[in-house]
Amino acid sequence: MGKYFGTDGFRGEANVTLTVEHAYKVGRFLGWYYEKLSGRPAKVVIGKDTRRSSYMFEYALSAGLTASGADAYLLHVTTTPSVSYVVRTDDFDCGIMISASHNPYYDNGIKLINGKGEKMDEETIAYIEDYLDGHVSLFGEEFDELPFAVRAGIGRTVDYSAGRNRYVGYLISLAIYSFKDKRVGLDCANGSAWMIAKNVFDALGAKTYVIGAEPDGTNINEDAGSIHIEALQQLVRENQLDVGFAYDGDADRCIAVDENGDVVNGDQILYIYGKYMKERGKLLNNTVVTTVMSNFGLYKAFDQADIGYEKTDVGDKYVYENMQQNGHRLGGEQSGHIIFSKYATTGDGILTSIKIMEVILAKKMPLSKLAEPVRIYPQVLKNIQVESKQEVLCAPAVQEAVRSVEEELGDTGRILVRESGTEPLIRVMVEAESEDACETYVEQVLEVIRNL
Repeated sequence: MGKYFGTDGFRGEANVTLTVEHAYKVGRFLGWYYEKLSGRPAKVVIGKDTRRSSYMFEYALSAGLTASGADAYLLHVTTTPSVSYVVRTDDFDCGIMISASHNPYYDNGIKLINGKGEKMDEETIAYIEDYLDGHVSLFGEEFDELPFAVRAGIGRTVDYSAGRNRYVGYLISLAIYSFKDKRVGLDCANGSAWMIAKNVFDALGAKTYVIGAEPDGTNINEDAGSIHIEALQQLVRENQLDVGFAYDGDADRCIAVDENGDVVNGDQILYIYGKYMKERGKLLNNTVVTTVMSNFGLYKAFDQADIGYEKTDVGDKYVYENMQQNGHRLGGEQSGHIIFSKYATTGDGILTSIKIMEVILAKKMPLSKLAEPVRIYPQVLKNIQVESKQEVLCAPAVQEAVRSVEEELGDTGRILVRESGTEPLIRVMVEAESEDACETYVEQVLEVIRNL
């Protein structure tokens, strides 16, 4: 985690913590750096979500790229996974997605994607941060400012909506069943998926009911999408739909709603698809990658189904790294970031919904029945502010308190104590069979921390 870039790019309030100057300099660096690496003008593809400020950042990044001699290819409003797809299939040096995902409209972010369609490596990001701070040391030289391209060396911008259309075609090609006669609700969060999702589901024959598809630049994620699932639940119940899918602002997440209007979250999706893969002999290594925040009920259901699992730190970046290193095919987070590594290098909300439809159609079962074996345990998570995170985590009294809770819970729940990656906080989380038990155990540990 650097000074500017976190696990999900450079994010902040537009023109307050993330400014046009930042975007311009990111473009300047990437255009110059990739030309130095390859010996030819760089090719960079840019996508954006529907925020008011996304245009401003798109133009600033394009100005920086072209001033350094790169060509900027514009996908316009599109999803994060589509940028990842276009980068790796069309031989771009890198990709940029302008989005703050599920954050409110006044925030924005710059997500960088490498030539393989994966999140950018830490080393390159460290160079960008150095340049943002005014001095970078690279290729045996020191730079306070980077050279400008001149004359015929200046880059250009290219309309590349064709790339977005190819991605839509790719998604459609992944469905192995027709969705004919299926009534499907889609909540596009007034964000990136607002046109793409409906096009895909219509092309596959579904009868679609769409909400959250009237972006105005300031209503992205507002009472809509995967973090405000109530709107989709209501849509499914009122219209008696077969299933509903909600995406976040840049459509790399998907949360589902079953035919009764009940939520099916990322953990349940991992179980449903993991079991389906196992039944068909497709679950390589018999392992699904989860994060430490996945629900205890998911692990109980995996044990029952004889499916192995790994746990990573929170963040789809870490899930993907584990999948890459170990050759696992399926992984994800409770929040709905699901990665199908055979088809994509990032979470992809629309792809996730196509895959859920596949299981519903293949097994001729409603979503509620498929999700039934996962009993979601009550969970209580509380934060406490501390002076030194490491001192608290290493304190014998805290370790003893945690051990004591673990013993009392046995195999009926779990406790997780971890530090926040960005704030001076310790997070204490307990999952148990009742809300009351969770509260009691969390308080026990917090009390010990307070008395240190």
